[in-house]
Amino acid sequence: MFTTLLPAAADMVAPTTAQIFWSEFLGTAVLLLLGGGVVATNLLPKSKGKGGGWLLINWGWGLAVFAGVYVAFRSGGHLNPAVTIAKVVGYMFDSEVTLAGAIPVTGMNVAVYIVAQFLGAFVGAILCWLTFKKHFDEDCDAALKLGVFSTGPEIRSYGWNCFTEAIGTAVLILWIWVSGYTETAVGPLGVALIIVAIGNSLGGPTGYAINPARDLGPRIAHAILPIKGKGGSDWGYSWVPVVGPIIGAIIGTVLYFLAFA
Repeated sequence: MFTTLLPAAADMVAPTTAQIFWSEFLGTAVLLLLGGGVVATNLLPKSKGKGGGWLLINWGWGLAVFAGVYVAFRSGGHLNPAVTIAKVVGYMFDSEVTLAGAIPVTGMNVAVYIVAQFLGAFVGAILCWLTFKKHFDEDCDAALKLGVFSTGPEIRSYGWNCFTEAIGTAVLILWIWVSGYTETAVGPLGVALIIVAIGNSLGGPTGYAINPARDLGPRIAHAILPIKGKGGSDWGYSWVPVVGPIIGAIIGTVLYFLAFA
């Protein structure tokens, strides 16, 4: 995701497969621990931050990305299958595109990135639940508990919800491609700010997953964890935060290569 935003990643010798896996796994776990944590802080009963509002959540997620990218520096800090897929699409336009630094675009490497991201998101969500375990044990609307783990639309219209997710992800991916070539790269802080901007501007309809791993991994965790009064995991909607971001990743990449490359 951020090869051009983390110069050290571009200069290093290609990491091993295991190093790629652990980098993406830990970075995505930190992302979901902190991102899920800010939602839990805002929603769950007796939390000191209860009712902090939408801006608290958006800034929390932005800073969660900031932290996760630094943790995953060795692999370029994708943290998001949509970003990895964008790199694959970019490689189709330009064979010099890599996943990060000296990490080539290969089927094996792409699989390692995506598996690590989903597993990291799953584990990060479990750690968030453990952190707030006593709060999850309190009586609370089941929808609020699910909201800590996964996104959901305010107005359910699957086609439009998917379109919203695609647009938000396309903005993110286009920004990632372009930002590495600006005169003043701002690094992971810039990524945090674009996440906040997308949340503030485009996140209201669906909660802006813009990341298949961020939604599906925690949704699976919600389904299997012994959460008191949790209700269902809304599997009918679960495809939207997966398909929408993938479409957006393709659109954002194609726009970049048509307009700028």
